[in-house]
Amino acid sequence: MTERKAAEVIWRAWSAREVIDAIPEDCRPADIEAGYRVQDALIAVSGEAVVGYKIAATSKAGQTHLAINHPISGRILASRVFADGDTVPISDSRMALLETEFAFVIGEDLSARAEPYEWPEVMARVARLHLAIELPDTRFVDVAGAGAPQLIAECACADRFLLGPEAPPAWRDLNLAEVVVSIAVNGTQASVGLGADALGDPRFALAWLANQLSGRGMGLKAGEIVTTGICGMPTPGKAGDHAVATFEGLGNVEIRLS
Repeated sequence: MTERKAAEVIWRAWSAREVIDAIPEDCRPADIEAGYRVQDALIAVSGEAVVGYKIAATSKAGQTHLAINHPISGRILASRVFADGDTVPISDSRMALLETEFAFVIGEDLSARAEPYEWPEVMARVARLHLAIELPDTRFVDVAGAGAPQLIAECACADRFLLGPEAPPAWRDLNLAEVVVSIAVNGTQASVGLGADALGDPRFALAWLANQLSGRGMGLKAGEIVTTGICGMPTPGKAGDHAVATFEGLGNVEIRLS
């Protein structure tokens, strides 16, 4: 099966922390739908537990960098999840970036259905909001030239992910699009952004994923994590760095790099 062959190529590269020029032509996904089928096969090949999803290319800058014009999604692997204040490896990362993100934990299932989900309904089924830092990485030599189908196949540059503290309950009263998000590395401010950088609003990004999965006959399940895309600009990191991300009015998340 071509999807499995492609998945095996990606998983070998991911496991070995290596990069490839491209998925072999005889099993390379030709379109977005094929890319997601390879991603499904990748999870099966990996044997890894999945704790949720990441959404990538939710900002104009992210879309420009990846040379695509729409969001894409990938899975978050349980073995690559860290907690607030943890020391996270980065020296073996090709991208070596930190991305500040809003991450939701689903409280009630959002099952596949014919009718699209509106964002208020999606938010009503969210249990918690967490502050997060994603450390994306790629299995491709040229991530900008890989194209959407291959990027989707490799889980949308998913790799390590730090799930920070739960936001206070008052987050539900805020317009998340207006929340200022910043990150400082070794005490020096490196990026400032807004919640609006994530597809206009992190809540809109979550609704996009609910509908994207529904269209594939899938859904979001209670307990799953969804990280909704970068707010601000990707921040370079290296071993020995200490970074603190601040989500105005919601709190901080801290990471150390090795």
